[in-house]
Amino acid sequence: MTTLGTPLSPSATKVMLLGSGELGKEVLIALQRLGVETIAVDRYDNAPGQQVAHHARTITMSDPARLKALIEAERPHLVVPEIEAIATPVLQELEAAGVVRVIPTARAARLTMDREGIRRLAAESLGLPTSPYKFCDSLQELQAAIDGGIGYPCIVKPVMSSSGKGQSKIDGPADVQKAWDHAMSGGRVGPGRVIVEGFIHFDYEITQLTVRALGADGQVETHFCEPIGHVQVSGDYVESWQPHPMTPAALAESRRVAKAVTDDLGGQGLYGVELFVKGDQVWFSEVSPRPHDTGMVTLITQWQNEFELHARAILGLPVNTALKSPGASAVIYGGVDAAGIAFDGVDEALRVPQTELRLFGKPESFVKRRMGVALAFDADVERARTRAKQSAALVKPRAA
Repeated sequence: MTTLGTPLSPSATKVMLLGSGELGKEVLIALQRLGVETIAVDRYDNAPGQQVAHHARTITMSDPARLKALIEAERPHLVVPEIEAIATPVLQELEAAGVVRVIPTARAARLTMDREGIRRLAAESLGLPTSPYKFCDSLQELQAAIDGGIGYPCIVKPVMSSSGKGQSKIDGPADVQKAWDHAMSGGRVGPGRVIVEGFIHFDYEITQLTVRALGADGQVETHFCEPIGHVQVSGDYVESWQPHPMTPAALAESRRVAKAVTDDLGGQGLYGVELFVKGDQVWFSEVSPRPHDTGMVTLITQWQNEFELHARAILGLPVNTALKSPGASAVIYGGVDAAGIAFDGVDEALRVPQTELRLFGKPESFVKRRMGVALAFDADVERARTRAKQSAALVKPRAA
């Protein structure tokens, strides 16, 4: 039996989110609907999740001393990492001492916060199919890895970054220096190590949302959402749709790979598993132990969206991954570098049939910062994609 308390009372069930952007904001809302007391932590004030949480805290989460002091002072029942740039050894220490439970586990948070840990787990420990890869600590090592077998074209990424930051494709020798410099500027915790991957000529890529939740017998069960297709530009998601059509064999293999990696990582909660697909072949790419940006489409497609699934799973509650309607999402970029921007055209955007909007409330806009998302549902996925993009294009951010 699961017992939940009352917020701001001695019986409160307290959950702390480390990272409170647009994805964290939706998780916080889902938790609050279940009567959970929420603590939103971010590196800057007035982050989207801090605007809706019971408590807001601003610290550098990669600072071990500050992170440990905050968790010990707040004493949450659960700590939920929502970004990569976190001092995960502190989480492991506090979890081992029984101070707090980390979602899904402190080990999973550590392994998935950088691409090296999770790639070595998937390819070397679990034997899952991946692209060929090498890790490099210098421009010279990068060039040697390419010349030594990775070849052109290839993809270079910082071992720790988010939303495609610092990622680029190398088509030939002239691109290597530029790709290295871009990776060094895009890492979440400063310059360092990169992964270079051989290019897979896939047909499409998907996100397989995978939920580990308790069943009626108290044992963890694995649930899958319908596959999500998406388009990325420079590694950054710009639109997604659900469901993405797949052959039965490719779908079964996608779920086998997703279950293998999430079983090893363990714990409870939702994972976003990114996969490349060509015909019936599937390659593992990455995994996030939290809701995925491409999964924002589930706000309009599923009876329980990815944020509700995550909230329920971490609290030990039953989940339902059923599709409500096919649908799509399209990103709304800031378009300007300014603080406290205004959005014109919201009314026109919402006049597009069967659409919704989410404006995230980020206090500062950049030209390529994700400031909102348009959502559309339709029995025809392609029609939903068209409507989502049409709606997104009608929203016009501007300096206030």
